[in-house]
Amino acid sequence: MSANQPVLEIRDLKKYFEGNSNILDVVMRREPSQIQAVDGVTMTLEENESVAVIGESGCGKSTLLRTLIGLHDPSAGEIVYRGTPVSEFTDADWKQYRRNVQVIFQDPFNCLNPKMTVRESLAEPLNIHGIGDKEKRVRDVLEQVELQPAEKYLDRKPMNLSGGEKQRVAIGRALVLDPDVILADEPVSMLDVSTQAAVLTKMKDLINDFDVSMIYISHDLSTVSYIAETVKVMYLGRFVESARTKEILEDPKHPYTEALVSAIPIPDPTHDRDRTEMSGAPREPIDIGEGCRFRDRCPSVIPPDDVDIEQGAYREIMAFRELLERDDAGIDRIQNIVEEHDRTSLVDAIQREYFDHTLTGKNESTVRAALTLVADGEPELAMENLRDRFGSVCETTPPAVEPEPGWRVACHHHVDGTDGVTVSEDGSGIERGGEDSSAGTTARVE
Repeated sequence: MSANQPVLEIRDLKKYFEGNSNILDVVMRREPSQIQAVDGVTMTLEENESVAVIGESGCGKSTLLRTLIGLHDPSAGEIVYRGTPVSEFTDADWKQYRRNVQVIFQDPFNCLNPKMTVRESLAEPLNIHGIGDKEKRVRDVLEQVELQPAEKYLDRKPMNLSGGEKQRVAIGRALVLDPDVILADEPVSMLDVSTQAAVLTKMKDLINDFDVSMIYISHDLSTVSYIAETVKVMYLGRFVESARTKEILEDPKHPYTEALVSAIPIPDPTHDRDRTEMSGAPREPIDIGEGCRFRDRCPSVIPPDDVDIEQGAYREIMAFRELLERDDAGIDRIQNIVEEHDRTSLVDAIQREYFDHTLTGKNESTVRAALTLVADGEPELAMENLRDRFGSVCETTPPAVEPEPGWRVACHHHVDGTDGVTVSEDGSGIERGGEDSSAGTTARVE
């Protein structure tokens, strides 16, 4: 391994799961749907570096972690440990890898065997890997995680420990093998706030003391400044932004990151700020296809240049199109509650259900005509008409660009018309240029 070789590399990693199939799918020989949990993730982890992967529940963070430790086989892409792809590992290589890449799980109340003492829990990985001098290692690591004196804790079982103490034991169990990498899966999410800060500060100190690297996974952006040098923001299986922690907290560039940062609590009841403009939850990552995956919740979707429309009204049209495409508009339900059983009444009811903003001119006539087609049982034609008038560049996958050195973002607001830097699709380098150089590119944020 060269001196500049990263300890861990992830190259265009994908992890898809097959969706459930029914008997009709089998008879019709339909291909099973694909749950795109991790979809084209690329990143590197250097020696003694801490990186945070941040995103809401369901964005693929934990699946990424489980794939890194070998609990899931990648659907595509590669994981490289110290220059060697894990796809080439022998059984002996896997055992060494699992010694050197350790996990701290989310739930300190269930990750420890309730029948084992602290001594037994910490000694177990040493027994598995045939490492001697167990008593000294166990006592030393308890001192390191500030469970001292060690004699006070060695013979306790989890039921006799507080939540913070349990998590410190879990951290100690990961450190006792002297690993190269720690994968921390929301390690403080189930602890009270006063304990969170103490545990995170200790984890950061231990990174330096043990000279390990860490991937820290969390949904809580407010905790990353304690522990991570770099933040990677994940949404529906993809990284949408990556930058140094201080920079991304002070000046987020992707609309999703902006919403996450604006939701961080400020400990000042007199502080006045705008409310977070993000509603709903991430969609199910099933057969998503291309396009910006945040577009159905984004407060800044880009309308066509020749369409003059308020953002709120445009968002309603885009949301209705999404419902039609997913066959989830509930037209039958609306039809059942309409008192007058005629087409005009149904069209009016659909419009009242999904549209609050006032439309004018061609925008109004196009939407009204589409709703009439929906009422007539022609949703495909309605979608086509809405797409022709209101199609957005956000429905194409944005390339990853570098608006500033070391700061990468995948958003059309930072692509179109800029002279920035476009990250190449294979992750091997970057391409300079403006709008023309990035057209048609489908890259991933590293």
